[in-house]
Amino acid sequence: MTAPVTQEELPILEAIINIRNRLTALKKDRGEYIKASDVNHLYQQIVKQVTRLNEVRDDNTAYNNRLDTTLADVFNLLSLFFLTIGKTRECPATYCQIASMRQILDHMNESGVYNESDLAPFHRRLNELRQIVQADAESGKHPKAMTTLLERQLNECDKILRSLQDSLSVLSPELIPIHERLVNIRRQLVALAAKETASRAALKQLEEERAQDGKTPTATRRKDINTEEDENGEQDLSKTPTKDMPNPEIPVAPRLKAELKPLVEELRKIDSKRVDGKFMGPGGTIPASQAICSSLLEECFDIVQEIKAQDQSRNVADSLKPIYDRLTEIRKELENLVLTHRWSLRETDLWNYSLSLQEIDKMRVDGQFVDSDGNKPAGQYVLLYLLRRCYGLIYRLLSSSEPVSEELMPIANKLSTVKKCLNEVLKYGGPFTPRDLYPYQLALHQIDSMRKDGKFIGHDGNIPEGQGIVMAHLNECHELLEMLKRSMDEGDEDEDEEYVEDDESYSFSDPSSDGSDA
Repeated sequence: MTAPVTQEELPILEAIINIRNRLTALKKDRGEYIKASDVNHLYQQIVKQVTRLNEVRDDNTAYNNRLDTTLADVFNLLSLFFLTIGKTRECPATYCQIASMRQILDHMNESGVYNESDLAPFHRRLNELRQIVQADAESGKHPKAMTTLLERQLNECDKILRSLQDSLSVLSPELIPIHERLVNIRRQLVALAAKETASRAALKQLEEERAQDGKTPTATRRKDINTEEDENGEQDLSKTPTKDMPNPEIPVAPRLKAELKPLVEELRKIDSKRVDGKFMGPGGTIPASQAICSSLLEECFDIVQEIKAQDQSRNVADSLKPIYDRLTEIRKELENLVLTHRWSLRETDLWNYSLSLQEIDKMRVDGQFVDSDGNKPAGQYVLLYLLRRCYGLIYRLLSSSEPVSEELMPIANKLSTVKKCLNEVLKYGGPFTPRDLYPYQLALHQIDSMRKDGKFIGHDGNIPEGQGIVMAHLNECHELLEMLKRSMDEGDEDEDEEYVEDDESYSFSDPSSDGSDA
């Protein structure tokens, strides 16, 4: 339960709520590009409120009330704005990335399913973010209150990461290969469970849509689904539903059993290595950290049983269906953004997804989803897999954000496309004609004409972030085009030389000599 807000903090809370409302309105405005001046103005206002808050609070006391949660929301949203305007190398832009990393690390700590290779990328990313914060702290570019807050967030992530690393250090060398393989098998199992549940949901939805079609009787619809045709095109009536034989369920996808079987066999092989429930080392010794591998092995078998149970029940429990549908929808949208983020993503769009995931995450009790009666229905692994998958996709999108403002992103994307095309043309060679290279020349000329005094200017007259990256792409495109022109000129010279050589080697016969010989 959160603590109440004191009278001294109420004016600060009201001011922060006002800033959050303005940020939300700015996020919803898709009519024009986000201006860096608007973001900086709101940033200065929130820094002012943080300074006021530090004056009325004790540094040695931990606080957790509505003001703290609202302030965290504002910093998260403001951080997304900094990414949107291309200021990815400034410390405010790191806040949302640190928060996203913290969520993933907490879930890894809760599940206990990870290995060294999973932790290595987080070590590298934490060091990169720490360098950004330290550089701003040393230069004084951002207030000390901001850099101190981010240092605290980084230290908390680092603490969790060290805890995860320490838990792996107790693994004996003999059990490390078994542990890594069990981690991979578990991931394959939960992914298979989620995939199979999704395919069943799609089949069920299709059947419901057909059932709502009044033109086709129910018996005919069932017959269409379950009857087959033989090689002569005749239907196999032995599978047609009758009064004595109830309508069969939608058949299980055979691919599930095909993918599940090798995983189960490998689990049994690992289990067969145990003697009296313990993994043995060389010379009959019993390595340390038996509990980690044994519990992970048992959990894998539990997931297998849940997948088989789903195979019989055909779906996630009805009480968890709304959560499953929402997570599936979020996952699908985030996966589409991963594919198209260069063209369609405004980083502030991730705010709504983060809020939705946090709301779903808060529904868990003791790490699991419960129904209205407090029971824990089947389908937990599937929901947790989808939830963690969505967190991972958001973190991936945040980490891949380029230091180019939203206003320059269309130009950067166009140059990236032109560069890829020119590289492909250069790779596969000619012959080329000036007409072949004209579209690329025209595209580069159009982009060149958008510059003023060598820089791309925004609609409000300011210079957007990302000038160096866009100019580097533009210069590279010009260099590739010049290389293609040179290869075209060299090809023309070679053809001229071949033509001259052919003329010199060709001998004309003397008609008179031919006549005299005759």
